[in-house]
Amino acid sequence: MSIQVIIERLGAQGDGIGHVAGKPVFVPFTLPGERVNIALDAKGKGAVMALLETAANRVQPACKHFTECGGCSLQHLHMDDYLLFKRQILVDALQREGIEADVAPIIACAPHSRRRVIFTARRTMSGIVLGYLRAQSHEIIAIEECPIALPRIVEALHVFRSLAELIAHTSDSFHLGVTVTEAGFDIATSGQGKVADRARKEISAFAMENGIARISADGEIIIEPKKPHVTFGKAVVAPPPGAFLQAVASAEDAMSDLVLGHLGKSKSVADLFAGSGTFGLRIAGRAQVHAVEGDDKAVAALDRAIRTTQGIKPVTVEKRDLFRRPLTFKELNAYDAVVFDPPRAGAEDQCKQLARADVAKVAAVSCNPQTLARDLKILLAGGYILKRVTPIDQFLWSSHLEAVALLEKKVVRRR
Repeated sequence: MSIQVIIERLGAQGDGIGHVAGKPVFVPFTLPGERVNIALDAKGKGAVMALLETAANRVQPACKHFTECGGCSLQHLHMDDYLLFKRQILVDALQREGIEADVAPIIACAPHSRRRVIFTARRTMSGIVLGYLRAQSHEIIAIEECPIALPRIVEALHVFRSLAELIAHTSDSFHLGVTVTEAGFDIATSGQGKVADRARKEISAFAMENGIARISADGEIIIEPKKPHVTFGKAVVAPPPGAFLQAVASAEDAMSDLVLGHLGKSKSVADLFAGSGTFGLRIAGRAQVHAVEGDDKAVAALDRAIRTTQGIKPVTVEKRDLFRRPLTFKELNAYDAVVFDPPRAGAEDQCKQLARADVAKVAAVSCNPQTLARDLKILLAGGYILKRVTPIDQFLWSSHLEAVALLEKKVVRRR
């Protein structure tokens, strides 16, 4: 039985929202103003049975897999309205915390620009299936195109399928992460099962034949003909297998430009949740940096880059779990500025210490508007002034959003 619904607005995840019997109903792939017949599931989510009236800002999706593949949720929305929707996610998150802010226009993300993707693969009776998961499902949608990814990745889909065939030692699904580095593909698999010695030899030969820089399985390097590397400022960094890397290089550059512009002539900077040096190594071109990171392998990669890079200011590295042991306000008072870029959980405890500190400038980088707003509220209560917040669309046609917030405090004295 189908139910007719008029879509009233878009929810934070990009689903259309209407009402049935006074209760909200979430309907993926619909737009405000559209009238649709839907089938309701037990959780109150609607599936479109028929689109009766379409919105004027509905456009032809860029990918033939759209609505099946769970990676994109907003390809059907005109780009101008899509960018306004993404910016509003940040505005709404700030307003929920009572923060009135100067939110800049969103920095857009171009199609065919993503350098890091994670495929899901599984061995079946008819061979390897490789692609993305269907939304709200464990079903793998085998893909033939992907308009968010770099063309090099799409052109090599057959290579990744062949590698998945060699490395799969389980009937369960597993992940195959692909990163385009300056040395070539860095491929990291996880959950593929124990890789036997014979398979390792085949995988190694395959990597050499296809010019792959590195293949690793569950963090263990199987073969590394060329050291994968990326450049942060003057530094060349060889990230560990499966390491975090901003998904789109242009987004990383935009975030870095905002951070560096805000720090100005700061002479000493603390880079918290530093990773392998995305921001810290760029900052080191002009200021001394103390980089703090909790992951062993990221710390080692950062340390190697520091020792092999000339023409930068001194950089010190500290391995420290900032969730369990944040830098205290007294430690922070040694720096003119602080940059932090935490995981989605944010940096609540660290911000409580930072709020008490006399640090003149803070740049907060976030992949979660909700936790960013919470953390900014803490800093504002501690006397910081929020100068500007910039949303950055790194994950095209999804509801995921990056942001950079810039804050200042008038420093009276050091404790």
